[in-house]
Amino acid sequence: MAPGRRSSTFTRLLRHGFTDPSAAERLLDGPELSLVRDDPFLLEALGATADPDLALHGLVRLLEAQPGPATARRELLDTLIAAKPLRDRLLGVLGASAALADHLARHPRDWEALVMYEPRDLHPGVEEFERGLAEADDPVALRVAYRRCLLSIAARDVCGTTDVADTAAELADLATATLRAALRLAAAAAPDDAALCRLAVVAMGKCGGHELNYVSDVDVIFVAEPADGADEGKALRAATKLASHMMRICSETTVEGSIWPVDANLRPEGRNGPLVRTLSSHLAYYQRWAKTWEFQALLKARPVAGDLELGAAYVEAVEPLVWQAAERENFVADVQKMRRRVVENIPVSEIERELKLGPGGLRDVEFAVQLLQLVHGRADASLRSGTTLKALQALAAGGYVGRVDAVQLDDAYRFLRSMEHRIQLYRLRRTHLVPVAEEDQRRLGRSLGLRADPITELNREWKRHAAVVRRLHEKIFYRPLLDAVAQLAPGEARLSAKAARERLVALGYADPASALRHLEALASGVTRKAAIQRTLLPVLLGWFADSADPDAGLLNFRKVSDALGKTPWYLRLLRDEGAAAENLARVLSAGRLAPDLLLRAPEAVALLGDGDGGGDGGTRGGGGLQPRGRAQLEQEILAAVGRAESVEKAVTAVRGVRRRELFRTAAGDIVGSYGTEARPAEADQGALVDRVGAAVSDLTAATLAGTLRAVVRDGWGDTLPTRFAVIAMGRFGGHELGYGSDADVLFVHEPRDGVDEREAAQAANRVVSEMRRLLQIPSADPPLLIDADLRPEGKSGPLVRTLNSYAAYYRRWSLGWESQALLRAEAVAGDEELGRRFIELIDPLRYPADGLGEEAVREIRRLKARMESERMPRGADPKLHTKLGPGGLSDVEWTVQLLQLRHGAAEPGLRTTRTREALASARTAGLISEEDAATLDEAWVLATRVRNAVMLVRGRAGDTFPSESRELAAVGRYLGYGPGHVGELLDGYRRTARLARGVVDELFYGG
Repeated sequence: MAPGRRSSTFTRLLRHGFTDPSAAERLLDGPELSLVRDDPFLLEALGATADPDLALHGLVRLLEAQPGPATARRELLDTLIAAKPLRDRLLGVLGASAALADHLARHPRDWEALVMYEPRDLHPGVEEFERGLAEADDPVALRVAYRRCLLSIAARDVCGTTDVADTAAELADLATATLRAALRLAAAAAPDDAALCRLAVVAMGKCGGHELNYVSDVDVIFVAEPADGADEGKALRAATKLASHMMRICSETTVEGSIWPVDANLRPEGRNGPLVRTLSSHLAYYQRWAKTWEFQALLKARPVAGDLELGAAYVEAVEPLVWQAAERENFVADVQKMRRRVVENIPVSEIERELKLGPGGLRDVEFAVQLLQLVHGRADASLRSGTTLKALQALAAGGYVGRVDAVQLDDAYRFLRSMEHRIQLYRLRRTHLVPVAEEDQRRLGRSLGLRADPITELNREWKRHAAVVRRLHEKIFYRPLLDAVAQLAPGEARLSAKAARERLVALGYADPASALRHLEALASGVTRKAAIQRTLLPVLLGWFADSADPDAGLLNFRKVSDALGKTPWYLRLLRDEGAAAENLARVLSAGRLAPDLLLRAPEAVALLGDGDGGGDGGTRGGGGLQPRGRAQLEQEILAAVGRAESVEKAVTAVRGVRRRELFRTAAGDIVGSYGTEARPAEADQGALVDRVGAAVSDLTAATLAGTLRAVVRDGWGDTLPTRFAVIAMGRFGGHELGYGSDADVLFVHEPRDGVDEREAAQAANRVVSEMRRLLQIPSADPPLLIDADLRPEGKSGPLVRTLNSYAAYYRRWSLGWESQALLRAEAVAGDEELGRRFIELIDPLRYPADGLGEEAVREIRRLKARMESERMPRGADPKLHTKLGPGGLSDVEWTVQLLQLRHGAAEPGLRTTRTREALASARTAGLISEEDAATLDEAWVLATRVRNAVMLVRGRAGDTFPSESRELAAVGRYLGYGPGHVGELLDGYRRTARLARGVVDELFYGG
């Protein structure tokens, strides 16, 4: 070619997707393509393939291989140019499969097979494939004929004539025809054996399910009976020889390669059992010895070869056993355990690329579908399909899986199966690993229609679909989502009570009888309320089932619905705002605290519907569940106090706001924690802890400010005789309060000018007494306990002191632990100027200019050791005690506080009341290594999250993990551990705490 033409061609080749335009130019200039090199449609057709370079190379090889004179090559070229369907199919195959290109090079006239099946709606079945294999009279010829049939399947696949489900079905039909042909060859080689027995081949697995891959083991079971008058023993021996020979014909490698392995290991007793059994022997085994997984495997049994009447009798005989399998003890748990075991056995180096077995892979869909089939198929024959996608469609039509979920699973499964098909088609090798090489990923992406940026698009779509599969697998496989479980009025019910109970058991409800009663109470009748409930309940049941205690979720929902039954907006909110219904389900089934708070004032459910679901921190429901800042809280609380007619009503209003905001914070925490897809080590757990701690601390400060305003206004009008301030201590001062924390405080006052000190002291003490009384009056709102035990002289000292009294005490009597306690002091309510002066007073104590002497350090260590030994509850496991145990909160906080006492004067960053902030500053200042700081931070965050989780789940504070299994599972769910992974939670806590204790031993006790 002339240079100008070469440059033009080079550019066109690049534009059409060639990665090696120079090599492509040389091939186009070769003699093989001299007659068509200028045809405008050829380059376009090549560019439409998955790999234009591969397609062009394969075409040249095919042309070179054409036999005899040039007329054969000319015939191929003429047909290629004149017939677009052939051109698309042939080049499509050549661009997608190097293995089939090799076959065509060895058998150059097989391209003619691609001229057939032109009509878009014509798909070959078993009979057509049998005709294609009929002339094969030996194993080698069978392989050639098999590949010729495979060519036509691949052509329809890559050209989009068939979808992935049709392709899988055609592959299964071809396998059926091949098994029949192989058995025919085996019988022809041993006619005497064939005459002694009736042998049936029953397909299992993907072949039985009519959803085979390009390259896969073909799972089978053999059933035999003696021919008329034959001895059973001789017949079984003859059948075994025939079956073994048939397997070898398909599995052995010849000059034409192999077809695929025939695997009979799904038979009774697996490899250790006889290859062939009689029907009665099969039944005896299944009735007595079979394990759960064997019944799951039988779900796809289908007679395909040999004596089809005997095969049908086998399937008919085992079918009742399949649909009774779910009644076996621990059936659901066994199936779930088997799936987890499959994932656990994947090599670590492969799990991220494992398309079939890994999390979010094909097996996730298949196991979920099969579990629902086996559970519900007993009463619903429409679910009894061996094909995954057909079964999924039936599950959706029957209301066992949500329609949206089914569509998403269907889309994802089709995409993943298409990936699997195209990966295997390239070399016709059995693999389920996504390739790493860029050229392979590029070919794979283009074969799936991703042309703009194939590699990026492929990985994005793959990960997106895998995430959908994993999410829905967890939802369906462990807690299936149903569309219609509600017990309707007579004549309207879709299920009998027995069938509904079975579905609830599969979902994980511990008391399905009680659950049914709740459903009847909520959904029976013809009222609008009942109609909306019937729409909501199936969805809510699935969300309840995502928790560790779905029964509690349903019961709490009934209580809330009863309380708000006459409120017009309640069910409308749940029906019309998707986030509200899901958030409510998560909250009601997460434990006791949030439902208790909600049931005391059910109208707070309205919080769950605000926002667009995109709020910070991962909370669904967005703005409605975001904690409100202190200033906003104080504004609302002080306004409510100003409107109240009495101090009691004022504080009742304050406590009502506190209860609502506690619910808001708890609900946001629950929804955010349960909604994250990340594993515990990946999520920003520290941010979750900080958000809760800050929210509860701000709320406590606002509550105290409002209560103080109410008490002062009631007793003295606008002005108290003494200035008065509340100083937060402990976790309160550190902005680290949990849901069940008391408010640790100090009270300081200073008489106003001209006011007698005794009068001022009496007023201050009266304020404190009234605040404590009003905040603890029994009511529907949770009490707030005020703890002032950290004051000078502890419980023996005065409850309130003047600023001068504090100064005198600290100057003369202050102990080391008091300086340590003051590290968290922060003014939170009352007279701001007095609070500021108190902080200025104590700063030299908590940040001593000369640091700490060795004796002071030894005293702190002795005090810490004594506290560990004296305060640990009897019988508690120290390794799981989040506060006092090794590596727990106390260990981390005392270590950080020792650094603050020693270095706070010199390092301004250490002058903070917040533990994590001080730890980060110590790391920045070089007082602790980055690794040690991270270890302590992780332990502190985890222990705090566990304490929050325990309070949310049990409704009362606790420093240890719950002993009751459901409560422990609920704690695990809050912390991101899925069903069956509680052991990992405990092991993870012990490991984290142990590492932290090592750092504490070095820095606190040894440093």
